[in-house]
Amino acid sequence: MTVVCEALGVARSHVHALRSRAHSWQDGRKVRRPKEDEALVSEIKAQIADLPSYGYRRACALVNRRRKVASLPRVNAKRVYRVMAEHALLLPKAPKRRASSRCHDGTVAVTTSNTRWCSDGFEIKCDSGETVTATFAKDCCDREIMAWRAWPGKGLPGEPVREMLIEAVERRFGSVESLPSQRLEFLTDNGGAYIAADTRRIARSLGLEPINTPVCSPQSNGMAESFVNTFRRDYLSRMDLADAQTVMAQLPAAFEHFNEVHPHSSLRMRSPREFRQELKNQQRLGGQALNCE
Repeated sequence: MTVVCEALGVARSHVHALRSRAHSWQDGRKVRRPKEDEALVSEIKAQIADLPSYGYRRACALVNRRRKVASLPRVNAKRVYRVMAEHALLLPKAPKRRASSRCHDGTVAVTTSNTRWCSDGFEIKCDSGETVTATFAKDCCDREIMAWRAWPGKGLPGEPVREMLIEAVERRFGSVESLPSQRLEFLTDNGGAYIAADTRRIARSLGLEPINTPVCSPQSNGMAESFVNTFRRDYLSRMDLADAQTVMAQLPAAFEHFNEVHPHSSLRMRSPREFRQELKNQQRLGGQALNCE
């Protein structure tokens, strides 16, 4: 039997399974349930109606999150992909990025919250010709945007960055007086607002250790750069960019949606706040802590 299977190029275990099957056997993978698929299509459309930039993995995460609340069975990501493909709901494939000539072998992500924070600034161009500048503080483990600042105009001044750091410490540790006991890095690029003496002094007084990336090396702050790309793709692309005031009014809901709803691939498709809540529940019950990676 082994020689015959090798000559035919088939697995002996598969031949044995074929011989032992009953005559009434049917391939269950070919038996589809169109009624259930139609119901799933409705669920998917409801979840991505306001999020057209979400692909099948995030759509699947949102559907399963809703099903969990309703005590319904989970749906497989492969099935979501098939259903979205059949109904032309898949996103077009992104163009392949050109490989950078600068190799970056470092790791920005960490496995414990409040070990490393990162920050970056970005500009939002309005239809009126105005510009809104924003900055944020993000945890490199649970990916939560702890604090952010935005203002009309170009340039990143130091005062909003310093105010943002104080708010981030208060949100994570209760108050400025309750400083972190462990070493907490604050990773940024070399923008003037971040390397300013007042900003570094405030950061150190808050228990943060300022860390700046090498010059002309945006990969070293890749997590903050990635958030900017995500924010532009998933939020700014569907915002009303009429003028600075209109944009400023929409930013709080966008940052809150990212923290509360946005499924993150590194958190196994949980949102940052969902991940932090599960972590707190496990720690309270004395269970094994969730890993950020």
